[in-house]
Amino acid sequence: MHIRVLGCSGAIGKDCRTTSFLVDDDLLVDAGTGVGDLTLDELRRIDHVLLTHSHLDHIAALPLMLDAVAGERSQALTVHALAPTIQALKAHVFNHLIWPDFSVIPSPEAPFVRFQAIEVGQQLSVAGKSVEVLPAVHTVPAVGYAITGERGQWVFSGDTERNPLFWQRVNQLPVAMLVIETAFSQREAVLAKRALHLAPQTLAEELAQIRYRPEGRYPIYITHTKPAETEAIFAEVEALDLAHRHDLHWLTVGQVFQL
Repeated sequence: MHIRVLGCSGAIGKDCRTTSFLVDDDLLVDAGTGVGDLTLDELRRIDHVLLTHSHLDHIAALPLMLDAVAGERSQALTVHALAPTIQALKAHVFNHLIWPDFSVIPSPEAPFVRFQAIEVGQQLSVAGKSVEVLPAVHTVPAVGYAITGERGQWVFSGDTERNPLFWQRVNQLPVAMLVIETAFSQREAVLAKRALHLAPQTLAEELAQIRYRPEGRYPIYITHTKPAETEAIFAEVEALDLAHRHDLHWLTVGQVFQL
């Protein structure tokens, strides 16, 4: 299983693309602005999208990618998301005002996109891959995901603040790699708590919940830093000695991981 980082920023700016991961060539995890770097051929090969939640930085490219290639596809794109996320997309994006409702175009019987509701804890088979829906704690209904590869599971926290149920489940999984958000620096800790995002201190507290594993540590990658906050976050994470205490790294656009 190959995982390509298309976007891992918490906002846009030069060289900053918002959250999206391409798994092999047919599964997209979130549809942030990083999707725009894919070629038309790459977009055509995507058959499934897993959404963590309805916020714009995670769904911005979805209507545009559908418009770009839907008419050239032989089957509908399937979008898997929580029921409230699907409701938000239908009410506020695919509503014939902001964007055409591709779930009924060109016809309700043969649409360009189909929405599939999921639930926390559900085990899915998507594009031939085993996927588990993990809990997240955010300002809108949200989830994370664990996708099984040959060497273990790629785990993505999604947007979340303190999340004991997430760690309870993650500590039971054969994790090969963890991607976890840290959107704000400590100078914005109050805003981070209000927005239900992590900052370096809460990240440290969350990572402290990882149980010891006889087989050793798994690599952890920080994602979703706000561009204006990234430098401060890096410095604060270093001051907390998190890279030494954990196998901690920074996610960057263009990275490809094989699991």
